[in-house]
Amino acid sequence: MSKVCEITGKKAMFGNNVSFSINKTRRRFDVNLSKKRFYIPEEDRWITLKVSTRALKSINKKGISEVLKEAKAQGIIK
Repeated sequence: MSKVCEITGKKAMFGNNVSFSINKTRRRFDVNLSKKRFYIPEEDRWITLKVSTRALKSINKKGISEVLKEAKAQGIIK
């Protein structure tokens, strides 16, 4: 699976490594992802998501049901 957050849609960015002599080589900024299980009480089931730490903070603040509803409204989740 790709390194994409399933809630926010964040994915890797690209940039340059810049040495002391200002030589530039391409590099990749990966997303800080973790695989977590969440319980959804409305559906009475567990789901496993690959989420960024930013999405985890949103889930802790708003709750998994509200975050999933917002992601569906934005078209990130089908």
